[in-house]
Amino acid sequence: MCGIAGVMFRDGREGPRAAAIAERMRAALGHRGPDGGGVWSAPGRGPAVALAHTRLAVIDLSDDARQPMTEGRLALTYNGELFNFEEVRRLLGPQTAPWRSRSDTEVLLRAFAHWGDAAVERFDGMFAFAVWDDAAKRLTLARDRFGIKPLYYAAGDGWLVFASEVRALMASDLFERRLRPTALWDYLGYQTTPTPDTLLGGVRMLPPGHVLTASSEGHFASREYWNLLDATEAEALTPPPTLAEARSRTRELLSHAVQSHLVSDVPVGVFLSGGIDSSALVSALASAGQKPRTYAVTFAEAEYDEAVHAREVARTFGTDHTELRLEGPVLLDSLPAILDATDHPSGDGVNTWMVSSIVRQQGVKVALSGLGGDEIFGGYPSFQRLPRLMPAMRVWRHSPAGLRRATAGLVREAGGGSVAVAKAASVVEGAGTLGSAWTVTRQLQGEAERRRLLSPECLPRDDAGPDGYRELLDLQFAVHREAPLWTRISYAETRAYMHDVLLRDTDQMSMAHGLEVRVPLLDHRLAAYVAGLPDRLKRAGGGAKPLLVHSLKRPLPAAGVDRPKRGFTLPFDVWMRGPLRELCADRLGPRGLDGRGLFAPGAIAGLWTGFLAGSPGVTWARVWSLVALEAWLARHEIRSPA
Repeated sequence: MCGIAGVMFRDGREGPRAAAIAERMRAALGHRGPDGGGVWSAPGRGPAVALAHTRLAVIDLSDDARQPMTEGRLALTYNGELFNFEEVRRLLGPQTAPWRSRSDTEVLLRAFAHWGDAAVERFDGMFAFAVWDDAAKRLTLARDRFGIKPLYYAAGDGWLVFASEVRALMASDLFERRLRPTALWDYLGYQTTPTPDTLLGGVRMLPPGHVLTASSEGHFASREYWNLLDATEAEALTPPPTLAEARSRTRELLSHAVQSHLVSDVPVGVFLSGGIDSSALVSALASAGQKPRTYAVTFAEAEYDEAVHAREVARTFGTDHTELRLEGPVLLDSLPAILDATDHPSGDGVNTWMVSSIVRQQGVKVALSGLGGDEIFGGYPSFQRLPRLMPAMRVWRHSPAGLRRATAGLVREAGGGSVAVAKAASVVEGAGTLGSAWTVTRQLQGEAERRRLLSPECLPRDDAGPDGYRELLDLQFAVHREAPLWTRISYAETRAYMHDVLLRDTDQMSMAHGLEVRVPLLDHRLAAYVAGLPDRLKRAGGGAKPLLVHSLKRPLPAAGVDRPKRGFTLPFDVWMRGPLRELCADRLGPRGLDGRGLFAPGAIAGLWTGFLAGSPGVTWARVWSLVALEAWLARHEIRSPA
């Protein structure tokens, strides 16, 4: 696990400048790679290219695995892990040159030399990498299937720059730091921006499962080599398996996924919340004869503390368990560092920063997380609500638009500010498609709320099309009409909320401490198999995530399975009215976000007052997402839209 960056200038005379830029970007990524790093520059012919790397040593800790790594015409900078690198090494067969290391980095480089960018389809892992081919004068950027590891880029007249984090791109000084005109509309709606867009104008994120090639002449070509819906069609079985067969195969794939994610030359721990997903990882490890090291965070606020459930899972499976206490004053003291670590803001991520900090202090360098279980196995409310809603919506969408708007208005008026009612009204008013309904379920703030908050200059144009998520989902669902409904919802959850919020936050907040977080439940073979099953097999047995629960060789404690779902959250609503109140007020006040001219007069003050008063619908997440945004804008001196 590492940080990567690089720059390409069409003009070969820019070599010294390219090297200097790469060094600045490497320095900006130093927290991601405390174990070393370096900069490589292309030979003095053709375009000017420089690659940078910071290293977190996990596989082959020797200097033989240092990066950037070169071989023949190729130079590589790579972030991530290939869990099947030994298998790929065998597939490559005898090599004319002896292997220099035991690393997955060298395997990736030689695989690219052998298969070109088609090599990504043979990789099992989480990765983002860049390869410069000096013979073809071509730069290739690639990301793993689910986008577990990030990769941003920007391009201008005669140059291209890329990096693991936005802060490194800004360190290049090649572009103006200006807020994208429609970014606030997206951000207020989803506490993030739909990939490939970011908050910064001109800065893009390479989508998951994509390869981008850039020639020295300025030609770009992008291709998608994997997505969950395509993989589902390839995996779907005819006739479908029996329930017993489906559970057995899921158990096999889960066991393989968890075992493969243990490849490491340093110890591996497990984040254990006591919920189904992290507990399933522990069950799979115990079934394979492992005694994992597990870590749980406890709180003084009893209503947020899940330590008792984690403790029961640890006792059941005999783990080496450690409980780590977290209290409000510790968070308050850490908040400046947390906000500094926020590379691309969201309303989430603080919890991951705190857990990663505490676990890293225990000497752990690699940790397994249950992230992905809700998305793959149907743990979110959307998997229950949307199937009930869609039959009626297919009929309702043929009603006159005026009737839908009028009915939605009546629903909102009757709701009294309720978030759930406001979302129901938006669904009634919407297009009646799965994509439009899903986007409403994931909105932090609906269109009406956003229009009340934003200044006229920051509102989308009247002729603007559907937002990025709805456009993406409508397109994919039109192509994959026959995919099971739960599978289409899984695609929406993994491609949007999971990718743009959960995975991005997990990466930036864990890597702030030099901690590598792995997500076995996003093993692409496991995910594709589950997605290819009929919905009835995924729902069979009842309760939460029944396919996952009933596929485990060793069952989970009943109390942890049967309790209501709740994510791992910090007691923010308590802390923001207490120890964090002054900080929030300052960030949102006239010297902060309210003074930037981005919002309607009095809108931010009204939101903050409403939160303190406990007004319906004014949740802590709506407010905190704005605090995080202001901290990011101020720290990086981001200018307002033109």
